[in-house]
Amino acid sequence: MSHEHNEHSWHSMTPSGQGTVMLNIGNGIGALIINTPGRMHGREIEVSPVDDPARRTHAAVRARYVWGGVCYSVVLDSLPEGRYTVWDNPVTPLGEVDVPSGGVADFTWPVAATVA
Repeated sequence: MSHEHNEHSWHSMTPSGQGTVMLNIGNGIGALIINTPGRMHGREIEVSPVDDPARRTHAAVRARYVWGGVCYSVVLDSLPEGRYTVWDNPVTPLGEVDVPSGGVADFTWPVAATVA
């Protein structure tokens, strides 16, 4: 789900559809789910290790259809365990989150951050 910057990458903003999301997690590797308001659909969100802010990973907010409705989120997997910065924009950090080894961390985008 995470994408490195390259000239051949592109994003489909189509909904994820019903089904499961496969995550690459395991010993020393985790995943991060960032839940957002619906108005952020299509926006790219970047994260980086706290101690290496230049090493960014990004993915787009997508609609995810779940039983009873829809939610909007970014799913980033294959992240080395550790503490990550979630970036509001290229120069402004929004918050930090710990990605566990073999597990999934959850971060909720503050509603106030989408008003500006």
